[in-house]
Amino acid sequence: MKGGNVGRFWGGQFSFFLAAILFTTIFLWCWEKNPLLTSLLSAQDQFIMHSSEISMDEYAVSLRSKEQIMDEHSNSQIAEGRIVENRLAVSDSTVKNVTVTPSTKRRDDKKIMTSQLEGKACNFAKGRWIADSRRPLYSGFKCKQWLSEMWACRLTQRTDFSYEGYRWQPENCEMPDFSGSEFLRRMQDKTIAFIGDSLGRQQFQSLMCMVTGGEEKLEVENVGWKYGLVKPRGAVRPDGWAYRFPNTNTTILYYWSASLCGIEPLMITDPATESAMNLDQPPAFLRKYLDQFDVVVLNTGHHWNRGKVNANRWVMHVNGKPVVDRKLVEIGNAKNFTVYSIARWLDSQIASRPQLKAFFRTISPRHFLNGDWNTGGRCDNTVPLTKGNEVQQEESSDPVIGSAVKGTKVKLLDITAISEIRDEGHISHYSLKSSEGINDCLHWCLPGIPDTWNELLYAQL
Repeated sequence: MKGGNVGRFWGGQFSFFLAAILFTTIFLWCWEKNPLLTSLLSAQDQFIMHSSEISMDEYAVSLRSKEQIMDEHSNSQIAEGRIVENRLAVSDSTVKNVTVTPSTKRRDDKKIMTSQLEGKACNFAKGRWIADSRRPLYSGFKCKQWLSEMWACRLTQRTDFSYEGYRWQPENCEMPDFSGSEFLRRMQDKTIAFIGDSLGRQQFQSLMCMVTGGEEKLEVENVGWKYGLVKPRGAVRPDGWAYRFPNTNTTILYYWSASLCGIEPLMITDPATESAMNLDQPPAFLRKYLDQFDVVVLNTGHHWNRGKVNANRWVMHVNGKPVVDRKLVEIGNAKNFTVYSIARWLDSQIASRPQLKAFFRTISPRHFLNGDWNTGGRCDNTVPLTKGNEVQQEESSDPVIGSAVKGTKVKLLDITAISEIRDEGHISHYSLKSSEGINDCLHWCLPGIPDTWNELLYAQL
Protein backbone atom coordinates (compact mmCIF):
# COMPACT_ATOMS: atom_id res chain seq x y z
CA MET A 1 0.00 0.00 0.00
CA LYS A 2 2.81 2.34 0.87
CA GLY A 3 4.66 1.54 -2.34
CA GLY A 4 1.55 2.33 -4.41
CA ASN A 5 1.13 5.69 -2.74
CA VAL A 6 4.76 6.55 -3.30
CA GLY A 7 4.53 5.58 -6.96
CA ARG A 8 1.43 7.70 -7.47
CA PHE A 9 3.14 10.63 -5.68
CA TRP A 10 6.28 10.55 -7.84
CA GLY A 11 4.18 10.02 -10.95
CA GLY A 12 2.17 13.15 -10.15
CA GLN A 13 5.31 15.13 -9.47
CA PHE A 14 6.87 14.01 -12.76
CA SER A 15 3.74 14.99 -14.71
CA PHE A 16 3.75 18.42 -13.12
CA PHE A 17 7.48 18.81 -13.96
CA LEU A 18 6.85 17.94 -17.64
CA ALA A 19 3.96 20.40 -17.80
CA ALA A 20 6.14 23.16 -16.34
CA ILE A 21 8.88 22.51 -18.93
CA LEU A 22 6.33 22.56 -21.77
CA PHE A 23 4.76 25.83 -20.55
CA THR A 24 8.17 27.50 -20.15
CA THR A 25 9.25 26.44 -23.65
CA ILE A 26 6.09 27.86 -25.25
CA PHE A 27 6.39 31.09 -23.26
CA LEU A 28 10.03 31.64 -24.24
CA TRP A 29 9.24 30.87 -27.91
CA CYS A 30 6.49 33.52 -27.88
CA TRP A 31 8.74 35.93 -26.10
CA GLU A 32 11.49 35.69 -28.75
CA LYS A 33 8.95 36.17 -31.51
CA ASN A 34 7.64 39.38 -29.95
CA PRO A 35 10.32 42.13 -30.26
CA LEU A 36 8.22 44.62 -28.30
CA LEU A 37 8.23 42.43 -25.21
CA THR A 38 11.88 41.63 -25.65
CA SER A 39 12.89 45.29 -25.86
CA LEU A 40 10.59 46.31 -23.04
CA LEU A 41 12.19 43.99 -20.52
CA SER A 42 15.83 45.04 -20.66
CA ALA A 43 18.70 43.44 -18.83
CA GLN A 44 18.26 46.13 -16.18
CA ASP A 45 14.62 45.09 -15.68
CA GLN A 46 15.50 41.39 -15.50
CA PHE A 47 18.05 42.17 -12.82
CA ILE A 48 15.49 44.19 -10.87
CA MET A 49 12.84 41.45 -11.16
CA HIS A 50 15.20 38.78 -9.85
CA SER A 51 16.62 40.94 -7.08
CA SER A 52 15.48 40.04 -3.60
CA GLU A 53 15.56 43.72 -2.64
CA ILE A 54 12.51 44.73 -4.74
CA SER A 55 9.00 43.32 -4.74
CA MET A 56 7.02 42.34 -7.85
CA ASP A 57 4.62 45.21 -7.15
CA GLU A 58 7.50 47.69 -7.14
CA TYR A 59 8.81 46.14 -10.35
CA ALA A 60 5.40 46.58 -12.02
CA VAL A 61 5.37 50.26 -11.08
CA SER A 62 8.89 50.61 -12.50
CA LEU A 63 7.84 48.93 -15.74
CA ARG A 64 4.74 51.13 -16.11
CA SER A 65 6.93 54.19 -15.60
CA LYS A 66 9.22 53.03 -18.40
CA GLU A 67 6.23 52.47 -20.72
CA GLN A 68 5.02 56.01 -20.02
CA ILE A 69 8.49 57.37 -20.77
CA MET A 70 8.56 55.43 -24.07
CA ASP A 71 5.22 56.96 -25.06
CA GLU A 72 6.36 60.46 -24.11
CA HIS A 73 9.61 59.93 -26.00
CA SER A 74 7.84 58.99 -29.22
CA ASN A 75 5.71 62.13 -28.98
CA SER A 76 8.66 64.39 -28.30
CA GLN A 77 11.17 63.13 -30.88
CA ILE A 78 10.15 65.75 -33.45
CA ALA A 79 10.39 68.58 -30.92
CA GLU A 80 13.77 67.30 -29.76
CA GLY A 81 14.93 67.21 -33.38
CA ARG A 82 14.17 70.91 -33.80
CA ILE A 83 16.55 71.96 -31.06
CA VAL A 84 19.37 69.46 -31.48
CA GLU A 85 21.30 71.79 -33.78
CA ASN A 86 21.27 74.48 -31.08
CA ARG A 87 22.80 72.37 -28.36
CA LEU A 88 26.12 73.23 -26.86
CA ALA A 89 29.33 71.80 -28.32
CA VAL A 90 32.47 72.37 -26.32
CA SER A 91 35.99 71.85 -27.65
CA ASP A 92 39.19 71.72 -25.63
CA SER A 93 39.53 75.49 -25.53
CA THR A 94 36.37 77.11 -26.92
CA VAL A 95 32.60 76.77 -26.92
CA LYS A 96 31.01 76.73 -30.36
CA ASN A 97 27.46 77.07 -31.68
CA VAL A 98 26.11 78.05 -28.30
CA THR A 99 22.41 78.81 -28.11
CA VAL A 100 20.07 78.80 -25.14
CA THR A 101 17.79 75.80 -25.56
CA PRO A 102 14.24 75.53 -24.22
CA SER A 103 13.58 73.28 -21.27
CA THR A 104 10.73 72.49 -18.91
CA LYS A 105 10.43 70.91 -15.50
CA ARG A 106 8.55 67.93 -16.98
CA ARG A 107 11.41 67.32 -19.39
CA ASP A 108 13.91 67.43 -16.52
CA ASP A 109 11.84 65.07 -14.36
CA LYS A 110 11.56 62.65 -17.28
CA LYS A 111 15.30 62.62 -17.82
CA ILE A 112 15.95 62.13 -14.11
CA MET A 113 13.50 59.21 -14.07
CA THR A 114 14.97 57.69 -17.23
CA SER A 115 18.47 57.94 -15.78
CA GLN A 116 17.38 56.15 -12.62
CA LEU A 117 15.59 53.37 -14.52
CA GLU A 118 18.52 52.79 -16.85
CA GLY A 119 21.01 52.84 -14.01
CA LYS A 120 23.04 55.71 -15.44
CA ALA A 121 25.50 57.51 -13.21
CA CYS A 122 24.88 61.21 -12.86
CA ASN A 123 27.04 63.33 -15.13
CA PHE A 124 27.36 66.51 -13.09
CA ALA A 125 29.04 68.33 -15.99
CA LYS A 126 26.03 67.94 -18.29
CA GLY A 127 23.21 70.35 -17.64
CA ARG A 128 22.47 74.06 -17.65
CA TRP A 129 22.88 77.31 -15.76
CA ILE A 130 19.64 78.72 -14.35
CA ALA A 131 18.86 81.97 -12.55
CA ASP A 132 18.54 81.62 -8.78
CA SER A 133 17.60 84.47 -6.47
CA ARG A 134 19.25 82.65 -3.55
CA ARG A 135 22.67 83.31 -5.02
CA PRO A 136 25.32 84.26 -4.08
CA LEU A 137 25.89 81.96 -1.12
CA TYR A 138 27.84 84.65 0.78
CA SER A 139 28.46 88.37 0.53
CA GLY A 140 31.33 89.69 -1.55
CA PHE A 141 31.60 92.62 0.87
CA LYS A 142 32.32 90.26 3.74
CA CYS A 143 34.39 87.09 4.09
CA LYS A 144 37.48 89.25 4.58
CA GLN A 145 38.83 86.65 6.98
CA TRP A 146 39.39 84.23 4.07
CA LEU A 147 38.94 86.04 0.77
CA SER A 148 41.82 87.86 -0.92
CA GLU A 149 40.96 91.45 -1.86
CA MET A 150 42.26 90.96 -5.39
CA TRP A 151 39.47 88.43 -6.03
CA ALA A 152 36.66 90.23 -4.17
CA CYS A 153 35.07 92.03 -7.13
CA ARG A 154 32.51 93.74 -4.88
CA LEU A 155 35.40 95.80 -3.52
CA THR A 156 36.51 96.94 -6.99
CA GLN A 157 35.11 99.45 -9.47
CA ARG A 158 32.95 96.80 -11.12
CA THR A 159 29.27 97.77 -11.08
CA ASP A 160 27.56 94.75 -12.66
CA PHE A 161 27.26 91.63 -10.53
CA SER A 162 24.59 89.68 -12.39
CA TYR A 163 27.08 86.82 -12.79
CA GLU A 164 26.50 86.01 -9.10
CA GLY A 165 22.84 85.06 -9.61
CA TYR A 166 23.05 81.64 -11.25
CA ARG A 167 23.38 78.04 -10.18
CA TRP A 168 24.30 74.91 -12.09
CA GLN A 169 21.62 72.24 -12.59
CA PRO A 170 22.87 68.83 -13.78
CA GLU A 171 20.62 67.15 -16.30
CA ASN A 172 20.31 63.63 -14.93
CA CYS A 173 20.16 64.21 -11.21
CA GLU A 174 19.32 66.66 -8.50
CA MET A 175 22.19 68.51 -6.85
CA PRO A 176 21.68 69.16 -3.13
CA ASP A 177 21.61 72.72 -1.87
CA PHE A 178 24.89 73.58 -0.21
CA SER A 179 24.78 73.92 3.56
CA GLY A 180 27.83 74.99 5.52
CA SER A 181 26.67 73.23 8.67
CA GLU A 182 25.86 70.05 6.75
CA PHE A 183 29.25 70.16 5.05
CA LEU A 184 30.97 70.36 8.44
CA ARG A 185 28.79 67.54 9.75
CA ARG A 186 29.79 65.32 6.83
CA MET A 187 33.40 66.28 7.33
CA GLN A 188 33.45 65.81 11.10
CA ASP A 189 36.88 64.66 12.29
CA LYS A 190 38.11 64.91 8.70
CA THR A 191 40.53 66.99 6.63
CA ILE A 192 40.02 68.17 3.06
CA ALA A 193 43.11 69.28 1.14
CA PHE A 194 43.24 71.34 -2.05
CA ILE A 195 46.58 70.95 -3.81
CA GLY A 196 47.30 72.87 -6.98
CA ASP A 197 47.84 76.30 -8.50
CA SER A 198 46.18 79.67 -7.84
CA LEU A 199 42.86 78.39 -9.22
CA GLY A 200 43.02 75.74 -6.50
CA ARG A 201 43.60 78.52 -4.02
CA GLN A 202 40.48 80.27 -5.34
CA GLN A 203 38.47 77.10 -4.80
CA PHE A 204 39.88 76.83 -1.27
CA GLN A 205 38.94 80.43 -0.42
CA SER A 206 35.54 79.94 -1.98
CA LEU A 207 34.86 76.92 0.23
CA MET A 208 35.96 78.79 3.36
CA CYS A 209 33.49 81.56 2.52
CA MET A 210 30.71 79.09 1.71
CA VAL A 211 31.13 77.10 4.92
CA THR A 212 31.14 80.22 7.09
CA GLY A 213 28.51 82.07 5.07
CA GLY A 214 31.07 84.82 4.68
CA GLU A 215 30.83 85.67 8.36
CA GLU A 216 33.79 86.16 10.66
CA LYS A 217 34.45 83.08 12.76
CA LEU A 218 36.89 83.84 15.54
CA GLU A 219 36.76 80.29 16.84
CA VAL A 220 38.29 78.87 13.64
CA GLU A 221 41.92 78.02 14.28
CA ASN A 222 44.87 78.59 11.98
CA VAL A 223 46.64 75.22 12.07
CA GLY A 224 48.99 75.75 9.14
CA TRP A 225 51.98 75.17 11.40
CA LYS A 226 50.93 71.52 11.78
CA TYR A 227 51.64 71.05 8.09
CA GLY A 228 54.70 73.25 7.82
CA LEU A 229 52.62 76.02 6.23
CA VAL A 230 54.39 79.02 7.74
CA LYS A 231 55.78 81.99 5.85
CA PRO A 232 59.54 81.65 5.35
CA ARG A 233 61.73 84.63 6.06
CA GLY A 234 61.62 87.02 3.11
CA ALA A 235 58.68 85.27 1.44
CA VAL A 236 55.50 87.06 0.39
CA ARG A 237 53.25 84.31 1.71
CA PRO A 238 53.41 80.74 3.02
CA ASP A 239 53.07 77.77 0.69
CA GLY A 240 49.52 77.27 1.89
CA TRP A 241 46.97 77.64 4.66
CA ALA A 242 45.06 75.28 6.94
CA TYR A 243 42.07 76.13 9.16
CA ARG A 244 40.33 73.95 11.73
CA PHE A 245 36.69 74.27 12.78
CA PRO A 246 36.81 73.13 16.42
CA ASN A 247 33.12 72.23 16.82
CA THR A 248 33.39 69.43 14.27
CA ASN A 249 37.17 69.02 14.19
CA THR A 250 37.11 69.73 10.45
CA THR A 251 40.20 71.05 8.69
CA ILE A 252 40.21 72.76 5.28
CA LEU A 253 43.67 73.09 3.76
CA TYR A 254 45.36 74.45 0.65
CA TYR A 255 48.90 73.77 -0.55
CA TRP A 256 50.47 75.53 -3.54
CA SER A 257 51.87 73.10 -6.11
CA ALA A 258 51.42 74.56 -9.58
CA SER A 259 52.76 71.53 -11.46
CA LEU A 260 51.88 68.68 -9.06
CA CYS A 261 55.49 67.51 -9.46
CA GLY A 262 58.04 66.78 -6.80
CA ILE A 263 60.30 69.86 -6.84
CA GLU A 264 63.75 69.52 -5.25
CA PRO A 265 66.65 72.02 -5.32
CA LEU A 266 69.71 70.55 -6.99
CA MET A 267 72.03 72.38 -4.56
CA ILE A 268 70.44 73.14 -1.20
CA THR A 269 73.14 75.59 -0.17
CA ASP A 270 72.75 77.74 -3.30
CA PRO A 271 69.64 80.00 -3.24
CA ALA A 272 69.89 80.52 -7.00
CA THR A 273 70.15 76.82 -7.79
CA GLU A 274 68.06 75.06 -10.36
CA SER A 275 65.45 72.60 -9.13
CA ALA A 276 64.66 69.09 -10.28
CA MET A 277 61.11 68.96 -11.61
CA ASN A 278 60.37 65.28 -11.01
CA LEU A 279 57.63 64.45 -13.48
CA ASP A 280 57.15 60.97 -12.03
CA GLN A 281 56.85 62.04 -8.38
CA PRO A 282 53.98 63.73 -6.52
CA PRO A 283 54.75 66.77 -4.36
CA ALA A 284 56.69 65.90 -1.22
CA PHE A 285 53.95 67.63 0.83
CA LEU A 286 51.31 65.24 -0.50
CA ARG A 287 53.48 62.20 0.14
CA LYS A 288 54.23 63.34 3.68
CA TYR A 289 50.73 64.24 4.83
CA LEU A 290 48.47 61.98 2.74
CA ASP A 291 47.70 59.77 5.74
CA GLN A 292 46.15 62.80 7.48
CA PHE A 293 43.81 63.64 4.60
CA ASP A 294 40.30 62.31 4.02
CA VAL A 295 39.52 64.25 0.85
CA VAL A 296 42.11 65.42 -1.70
CA VAL A 297 41.32 67.77 -4.60
CA LEU A 298 44.10 68.17 -7.18
CA ASN A 299 44.44 70.62 -10.06
CA THR A 300 47.13 71.79 -12.46
CA GLY A 301 47.45 73.26 -15.92
CA HIS A 302 48.19 76.96 -16.31
CA HIS A 303 51.82 76.86 -15.16
CA TRP A 304 52.69 74.35 -17.84
CA ASN A 305 54.37 76.74 -20.26
CA ARG A 306 58.00 77.26 -21.13
CA GLY A 307 58.12 80.76 -19.67
CA LYS A 308 57.11 79.64 -16.17
CA VAL A 309 59.30 76.55 -16.25
CA ASN A 310 62.34 78.66 -17.16
CA ALA A 311 61.46 81.44 -14.69
CA ASN A 312 61.26 78.91 -11.86
CA ARG A 313 64.56 77.34 -12.97
CA TRP A 314 62.94 73.93 -13.16
CA VAL A 315 64.80 71.11 -14.92
CA MET A 316 62.66 68.12 -15.87
CA HIS A 317 63.68 64.83 -14.28
CA VAL A 318 62.39 61.25 -14.51
CA ASN A 319 63.78 58.38 -12.42
CA GLY A 320 66.05 60.87 -10.70
CA LYS A 321 67.80 61.89 -13.91
CA PRO A 322 67.43 64.85 -16.29
CA VAL A 323 65.06 64.12 -19.17
CA VAL A 324 66.91 63.67 -22.46
CA ASP A 325 63.94 62.44 -24.50
CA ARG A 326 63.13 65.34 -26.81
CA LYS A 327 59.46 64.40 -27.03
CA LEU A 328 59.01 64.21 -23.26
CA VAL A 329 60.69 67.58 -22.79
CA GLU A 330 57.91 69.21 -24.82
CA ILE A 331 55.64 71.02 -22.37
CA GLY A 332 52.42 69.33 -23.41
CA ASN A 333 53.90 65.85 -23.22
CA ALA A 334 55.57 66.57 -19.88
CA LYS A 335 52.29 67.78 -18.43
CA ASN A 336 50.42 64.72 -19.68
CA PHE A 337 53.10 62.43 -18.26
CA THR A 338 52.84 64.14 -14.87
CA VAL A 339 49.03 64.06 -14.78
CA TYR A 340 48.99 60.33 -15.55
CA SER A 341 51.77 59.66 -13.04
CA ILE A 342 50.09 61.38 -10.10
CA ALA A 343 46.66 59.93 -10.94
CA ARG A 344 48.08 56.39 -10.95
CA TRP A 345 50.12 57.05 -7.80
CA LEU A 346 47.11 58.41 -5.93
CA ASP A 347 44.99 55.48 -7.08
CA SER A 348 47.62 53.10 -5.69
CA GLN A 349 47.41 54.82 -2.31
CA ILE A 350 43.63 54.56 -2.01
CA ALA A 351 43.76 50.77 -1.69
CA SER A 352 45.45 51.01 1.70
CA ARG A 353 43.44 54.09 2.74
CA PRO A 354 39.75 53.16 2.31
CA GLN A 355 38.64 56.42 3.95
CA LEU A 356 40.36 58.55 1.31
CA LYS A 357 38.32 60.24 -1.42
CA ALA A 358 40.38 61.74 -4.24
CA PHE A 359 39.30 64.17 -6.95
CA PHE A 360 41.18 65.55 -9.94
CA ARG A 361 39.65 68.84 -11.04
CA THR A 362 39.77 69.62 -14.74
CA ILE A 363 41.36 72.81 -16.01
CA SER A 364 39.67 76.17 -15.50
CA PRO A 365 39.27 77.93 -18.89
CA ARG A 366 40.87 81.26 -19.82
CA HIS A 367 38.96 83.90 -21.79
CA PHE A 368 41.57 86.28 -23.22
CA LEU A 369 40.51 87.91 -26.49
CA ASN A 370 42.78 89.74 -28.95
CA GLY A 371 45.93 88.85 -27.05
CA ASP A 372 47.20 87.20 -23.90
CA TRP A 373 47.59 88.55 -20.36
CA ASN A 374 50.73 90.49 -21.31
CA THR A 375 49.85 91.42 -24.90
CA GLY A 376 46.62 93.34 -24.47
CA GLY A 377 44.21 90.43 -24.13
CA ARG A 378 40.84 91.41 -22.66
CA CYS A 379 37.59 89.91 -21.36
CA ASP A 380 35.16 92.83 -21.18
CA ASN A 381 31.87 90.96 -21.42
CA THR A 382 29.66 91.45 -18.33
CA VAL A 383 26.45 89.87 -19.68
CA PRO A 384 25.86 86.32 -18.36
CA LEU A 385 25.49 83.36 -20.67
CA THR A 386 26.04 85.08 -24.02
CA LYS A 387 27.54 81.76 -25.14
CA GLY A 388 24.45 79.81 -24.13
CA ASN A 389 23.39 78.16 -20.89
CA GLU A 390 23.67 74.41 -21.62
CA VAL A 391 26.36 71.77 -21.83
CA GLN A 392 25.18 68.60 -23.58
CA GLN A 393 28.42 66.75 -24.26
CA GLU A 394 29.14 63.47 -22.49
CA GLU A 395 32.94 63.63 -22.40
CA SER A 396 35.08 66.15 -20.52
CA SER A 397 36.54 69.17 -22.29
CA ASP A 398 39.79 68.32 -20.50
CA PRO A 399 40.63 65.00 -22.18
CA VAL A 400 44.04 64.71 -20.51
CA ILE A 401 42.72 64.61 -16.95
CA GLY A 402 39.57 62.81 -18.04
CA SER A 403 41.65 60.00 -19.54
CA ALA A 404 44.14 59.93 -16.67
CA VAL A 405 41.52 59.06 -14.03
CA LYS A 406 39.69 56.45 -16.11
CA GLY A 407 40.01 53.03 -14.58
CA THR A 408 41.11 54.49 -11.23
CA LYS A 409 39.36 55.31 -7.98
CA VAL A 410 40.25 58.97 -8.46
CA LYS A 411 37.08 60.86 -9.34
CA LEU A 412 36.82 63.50 -12.05
CA LEU A 413 35.67 66.92 -10.84
CA ASP A 414 34.70 68.20 -14.28
CA ILE A 415 34.30 71.99 -14.35
CA THR A 416 35.81 72.98 -17.71
CA ALA A 417 32.80 73.12 -20.04
CA ILE A 418 30.42 74.61 -17.48
CA SER A 419 32.96 77.37 -16.74
CA GLU A 420 33.70 77.96 -20.42
CA ILE A 421 30.30 79.59 -20.94
CA ARG A 422 30.73 81.96 -17.98
CA ASP A 423 33.31 84.36 -19.43
CA GLU A 424 31.59 87.33 -17.74
CA GLY A 425 32.74 86.11 -14.32
CA HIS A 426 36.45 86.96 -14.54
CA ILE A 427 38.35 89.68 -12.65
CA SER A 428 38.95 91.40 -16.03
CA HIS A 429 40.40 94.92 -15.70
CA TYR A 430 38.74 95.60 -12.34
CA SER A 431 41.51 94.17 -10.17
CA LEU A 432 42.74 96.57 -7.49
CA LYS A 433 46.33 95.57 -8.13
CA SER A 434 46.36 95.30 -11.92
CA SER A 435 48.79 97.25 -14.05
CA GLU A 436 47.64 99.48 -16.89
CA GLY A 437 46.54 97.38 -19.85
CA ILE A 438 46.67 94.11 -17.90
CA ASN A 439 43.46 92.10 -17.69
CA ASP A 440 42.92 89.02 -15.54
CA CYS A 441 40.87 86.68 -17.69
CA LEU A 442 42.11 83.62 -15.83
CA HIS A 443 41.01 84.11 -12.22
CA TRP A 444 37.37 84.49 -11.20
CA CYS A 445 35.46 86.99 -9.13
CA LEU A 446 34.37 85.67 -5.75
CA PRO A 447 31.57 85.02 -5.03
CA GLY A 448 31.41 83.42 -8.44
CA ILE A 449 32.08 80.40 -10.59
CA PRO A 450 34.43 78.53 -8.16
CA ASP A 451 31.50 78.36 -5.72
CA THR A 452 29.81 76.04 -8.22
CA TRP A 453 32.93 73.87 -8.36
CA ASN A 454 32.54 73.36 -4.62
CA GLU A 455 28.84 72.61 -4.97
CA LEU A 456 29.78 69.85 -7.43
CA LEU A 457 32.37 68.59 -4.95
CA TYR A 458 29.84 68.70 -2.11
CA ALA A 459 27.36 66.67 -4.16
CA GLN A 460 29.95 63.91 -4.67
CA LEU A 461 31.38 63.62 -1.16
